[in-house]
Amino acid sequence: MTDSPFAARLSRMSESATAAVFRRVAELRAQGVELISLSVGEPDFDPPAHVGEAMKRAIDAGLTRYTEVAGMAALRRAIAADSLARRGFEHGPDSIVVSAGAKHALFNLAQALFDHGDEVIVPLPAWGTYAEQVRLCGATPKLLPCRAEDGFLLQPQALAEALGERTKALILCSPCNPTGAAYGRAELEALAQVLRPHRAFVIIDEIYAGLTYDGFEQQSLLTVAPDLGDRIIIVDGVSKRYAMTGYRVGWLLASPAIARACEAIQSQCTTSITAPAQVAAQAALEGPQDAVEAMRAQFERRRKRVLEGLTAIAGLRVQPPRGAFYAFVDVRELAARGPAFGDDLAIARHLLDKARVAVVPGSAFDAPGYLRLSFAASDAELEQALERIGDALA
Repeated sequence: MTDSPFAARLSRMSESATAAVFRRVAELRAQGVELISLSVGEPDFDPPAHVGEAMKRAIDAGLTRYTEVAGMAALRRAIAADSLARRGFEHGPDSIVVSAGAKHALFNLAQALFDHGDEVIVPLPAWGTYAEQVRLCGATPKLLPCRAEDGFLLQPQALAEALGERTKALILCSPCNPTGAAYGRAELEALAQVLRPHRAFVIIDEIYAGLTYDGFEQQSLLTVAPDLGDRIIIVDGVSKRYAMTGYRVGWLLASPAIARACEAIQSQCTTSITAPAQVAAQAALEGPQDAVEAMRAQFERRRKRVLEGLTAIAGLRVQPPRGAFYAFVDVRELAARGPAFGDDLAIARHLLDKARVAVVPGSAFDAPGYLRLSFAASDAELEQALERIGDALA
């Protein structure tokens, strides 16, 4: 027995790096420091008006009690219909579990699938939560760096070499946080070809799927390889597509057996999520979608301006993201200039201290030498941030 009062599993994981940045931003603002945060992973728009109205009606109608653990039947039908329209693959309500956001759905999956001795392939750069949830279950994340020259996309040969007898799952995010990389049909078909002879599950986080640019056509592995449907698990939600991060509604679509396992786990931790938020999510899925396209178009315009502004700053390089709302900026040339900058962590601190602009270092995504900048901010904030960054790095 050790002197620590905490479970040994805590030593296998670390705090979310983005959460640490958010906390530092809140501390500075509480001290009266004026700053611009480009570290936030959420849209700066309001949800569609009919979403809030539906939630108000639900509260007024007294819909404030427990629901089914897996989510209200009407919401699960709406999720199934939305997914069929977008992915061309039919899921029944018994294949869907509604959770408190996509992160909760991923946690349930990790608890249901991963065990000691398992390996889970995570292409890098990646949102840190994937690997941390794997570690928390006692499994081992197998981290596969993806090259900027390949658009930060997992290559079939690299996947083939990583797959083994202990591989339990592959976790993909498309479009990706933090790079904005997204997989087209041909790229997914190539990965599916490698996956077919193996038994590994494929967990695909598609939370950013509604936000793509320059005419890029979002594809799902379910659409491309429906024969792998029993092993493909989709994680999705309303947070990004409908700007509903605070509503905390996400879900998974999987085989009925996996869904039931996740439902059992959820029954012992949160039971159902809040009922009015489920009604709001149903309204988002079934209501008019023009607000979603308007938000996407705004992000596309901001993306263009941010890419122009960052490219004009000496020492910065950035690839146009296919989706999401992040610019993943290569600062390795800048870091090599001397100890004043040193690495991405030092550069992020420098921008916060000198420019009063908060960004997330690439090391938070197992990608040292990069910074993640969100363009989910107002035009005025983005213009001012670009000017401040340029001055601070001059």
